[in-house]
Amino acid sequence: MQVSCLVFLPLLTAFLVIMTPRRFSHLIRWISVFGTGLHLVLTIMTSFLFWAEAKGDGELLRTSLVFKLHLVEKISWFDSLGIQYFVGIDGISLAMVVLTSIIIFTGVLASWNVKERAKEFFALLLILVTGVFGVFVSFDLFLFFMFYELAVLPMYLLIGIWGTGPKEYAAMKLTLMLLIGSAFILVGFFALYYGSGFYTFDLIKLATASFPVDFQRWVFPMIFVGFGVIGALYPLHTWSPDGHSSAPTAVSMLHAGVLMKLGGYGALRIAVFLLPEGAKYWGLFFMGLTTINILYGSFGAIWQKDLKYFTAYSSVSHCGFVLFGISALNFMGMKGAVIQMFSHGIMTGLFFGLIGMVYGRTHTRIISEMGGLARVMPWLATCFYIGGLASLGLPGLSGFIAESHVFLGGFFGNAWQSGVLMKIFTLIATLSIVVTAVYVLRGLGRVFQGPIENVEFSNLGDATLSEKLSTGILVAVLIVVGLYPSILIDVIEPAIRPVLNRLGGKI
Repeated sequence: MQVSCLVFLPLLTAFLVIMTPRRFSHLIRWISVFGTGLHLVLTIMTSFLFWAEAKGDGELLRTSLVFKLHLVEKISWFDSLGIQYFVGIDGISLAMVVLTSIIIFTGVLASWNVKERAKEFFALLLILVTGVFGVFVSFDLFLFFMFYELAVLPMYLLIGIWGTGPKEYAAMKLTLMLLIGSAFILVGFFALYYGSGFYTFDLIKLATASFPVDFQRWVFPMIFVGFGVIGALYPLHTWSPDGHSSAPTAVSMLHAGVLMKLGGYGALRIAVFLLPEGAKYWGLFFMGLTTINILYGSFGAIWQKDLKYFTAYSSVSHCGFVLFGISALNFMGMKGAVIQMFSHGIMTGLFFGLIGMVYGRTHTRIISEMGGLARVMPWLATCFYIGGLASLGLPGLSGFIAESHVFLGGFFGNAWQSGVLMKIFTLIATLSIVVTAVYVLRGLGRVFQGPIENVEFSNLGDATLSEKLSTGILVAVLIVVGLYPSILIDVIEPAIRPVLNRLGGKI
């Protein structure tokens, strides 16, 4: 029941929040913090259980064509339709569960001052994260899709009610775009269900099916594009900056830090794993799109005047690294993609948390209206700079580990796609490092360095205790993964090998 507890503990916490009388708003916050904190402790315990069980997986999976799952729970649900409650954990799932647990705990801490309809806010936030956890541990496609929709739909209310700016427009645009992506995914899932001949949604059993090459060539782009919508794949990314800029702090943290990772996760776990011939056929095409992703987001960030839009376009660029690494279809690239999902999740969660804290004091997000804030907010400024340095791939921080793997994967190429084109795409994508350095250092310098231009900002306070705890945890993770990447790599590598084996590649 360990994995089920990971999924449903946030839902139980949401129920307790709903049952708490509205007048006890302070208690609602403490219930949310306690529930998410308990979940983080449970996640750490689960990680140790996984490591104990998974010893030797590396050698075992060197030639395997299916994932090796641990802490598996299977319960018959609708046998006649081939649907079951099937959850478990492998290395990729564990990395994403740890990421989500960290982000929701720090997001709740960063939302301590939410006063408007706090009960509904925290309840919806916890329901959303229940869906995210369910996606990362589900190995039945019907169950996967059910949790996926549970993770997506609360975003409309969270942005539409508690957001800022053109929040109704942003919420509607986000919801419609993601529902279009869901439609593509659903068509792909039903194609797998009937095309396998097994009439099952069991991901492991579907891996034993022999899908015809022509079948794979049309189903693969359906699923990849469907997940690409939530992963901000160019040109289907336009919902993301608007959604980020209008969302409240904790929702932005979850949105960019975790929700967008469902795209890369689904593309790797389902599209590439089950349809390897389709991946080989379309890989170069999607690598070209993700190269545009990376550069478009970087150049877009340079021209932004709003601090949230600035970070949102940066996020589009960095999510491009995830899909770029997956499209490389080799061990180095796919490993880099998973590390980037984790690293970008922590980094962007930190950025949006910090932006919310700065906005709560200055009541502006316009970069030109700020200046010299490091004098009055040294903690927040320091955390901002550490996140910015991770964003541009500074060695010693997690961003360097992720991006170096992705670029090396793209440059090394594979046996099925044009090595020359892959090298060209990779060299073009690496230009984003220079562009990222420009917009990060210029933007943060404009906000935090120099004299305080607005005299009203002279008396602003620095981070509170809860804010220091929230941002401190995220900064610590960026540094630890950057200095000791084996903590993450040793978990991820065995889980990627079955995907590569199905592609016919070599470790």
